[in-house]
Amino acid sequence: MRPGGRPPRRPAGCAVSRSTALRHLRRPPLPQQAIPRVIGVDDFALRRRHRYATVITNAETGRRVAVLPDREAATLESWLREHLGIEVVCRDGSAAYAEAVRRALPDAVQVSDRWHLWRNLCDKVLPEVRAHAGCRATINPPRPGGVREQTTRDRWNKVHSLLGQGVGLLDCSRRLNLALNTVKRYARMPEPQALRIAPPTGPPSSAPTATTSANGAGPTPPCPSCICSVRSRNLAIPAASTCCTATSTRAAPKATVPVTTPRHARRLLLPDPENLRPKETALLEKTAAACPEMTALADLVRGFAALLKPAEGNDVRLTEWIKAARAVDLPHLRSLTNGLQIDRPAVDAGLTLPYHNGRSMRNALGTRRQAAVSPGTSGSSGSSPETSDTSGSPPGTSGSGAASSGLPAAWYEGEGSVRLGRLELRQY
Repeated sequence: MRPGGRPPRRPAGCAVSRSTALRHLRRPPLPQQAIPRVIGVDDFALRRRHRYATVITNAETGRRVAVLPDREAATLESWLREHLGIEVVCRDGSAAYAEAVRRALPDAVQVSDRWHLWRNLCDKVLPEVRAHAGCRATINPPRPGGVREQTTRDRWNKVHSLLGQGVGLLDCSRRLNLALNTVKRYARMPEPQALRIAPPTGPPSSAPTATTSANGAGPTPPCPSCICSVRSRNLAIPAASTCCTATSTRAAPKATVPVTTPRHARRLLLPDPENLRPKETALLEKTAAACPEMTALADLVRGFAALLKPAEGNDVRLTEWIKAARAVDLPHLRSLTNGLQIDRPAVDAGLTLPYHNGRSMRNALGTRRQAAVSPGTSGSSGSSPETSDTSGSPPGTSGSGAASSGLPAAWYEGEGSVRLGRLELRQY
């Protein structure tokens, strides 16, 4: 090509067009990032239940460091071995991430995220509240059960009748034509669970009937919908205001009886009691006093919430909390204590150190949104790994290798953008 001349349409020996070649030549090199001392690791879904990725963030500044193409332990371990100097790793309860950090950085401190610890507790509180639904009958008289509750009671009676005769679980499932897991669930129930704990309902006391007008003047014939629509158009008023008040027969719960479903009871137990309204505080006291287990559950929830503020000595307080939780007949909460003991060093670090994984979770959400709503200007969903890596890396580089799924091992590191098919991830 002559000096100052126009470049050919496709340079010799190059598999890209001149526009792509010029774009790569004009692109400034990516700046080298310093290896952060504290990182956060979290996963996010590219396609839920099909494909996931891992985001690595500087836990102190919130800056996104790298994105890995999957959430496997080997991928994270490989990245950590290439970036030495990391001292603290914040993560969730994933065993794969814990194993990768242990292998690559045996001297690094692993910190379990406090939000995930609280979420695990919330997931265990709901089944405990459901297991003691009968204890709240004095607070909330149950209404007559429907077809589903009657079926549950009949199946429970049949399963326990066969078990009392010495019939095995598999034979019970065959005789009753039920799944084996269903038979096991009924066998574990000490008594049939009350699925609904709600007050009886009735028609509102002030609702007018179809034979009485809204102002009580006298009988009024039923108002067809066609007449209401004509009247609303002629009078320029909504059709609902012309006939709904005269034909409303919806039942409403009695205002004097509170509705405390299991989820409602959990919502009363989890927040700080000082943030509850007086009516909710009174209902919480009645719910906690329904039985000794509910009283202990309320105390344990408040005790665990106090540990979520990082402070020295929380590891000792956690040991006392675990002993108290195992001393009460709360099987679901006991399983939570077993999980805490398995990952005890990381849990102690999470309750005593100020680091957390919140910034990684926000970066994971932002990266997922970018992958969902930021289409690239070229390429196709079936592009090869080399094409995706070439359009997302500086000329002469190939990223961090190719994964088995056809994606680069690291989509991007530092500033710049990386194209993945028709998706483009940008770092600002």
